[in-house]
Amino acid sequence: MNKILKKIEDKYITNKKLDFKPGDTIIVKLKIIEGNRYRLQLFEGIVIAKRKTGLNLTFIVRKISYGIGVEWTFQAYSPLIKNIEIKRRGLNIHKSKLYYLR
Repeated sequence: MNKILKKIEDKYITNKKLDFKPGDTIIVKLKIIEGNRYRLQLFEGIVIAKRKTGLNLTFIVRKISYGIGVEWTFQAYSPLIKNIEIKRRGLNIHKSKLYYLR
């Protein structure tokens, strides 16, 4: 990677705990802005993919809500993500993309 880009990215990367991997069940706490107020919303599901590294790191979380599959793609270093908590580790997952869970 270019040294200049690396310095810029290091300035914006925070110390969030991102040691989860595909197959883990996580809880993402989001800051939802409504007008001039905000609230925290929880999104709990299984990580089915992680993409890229550095500041552009994204991950996809899938859950079943009222019988319908819901997937959200999150930017890992977004200021709207307050916390990422690992609820349960996936066991013996040998694939990096779990699209077969769809």
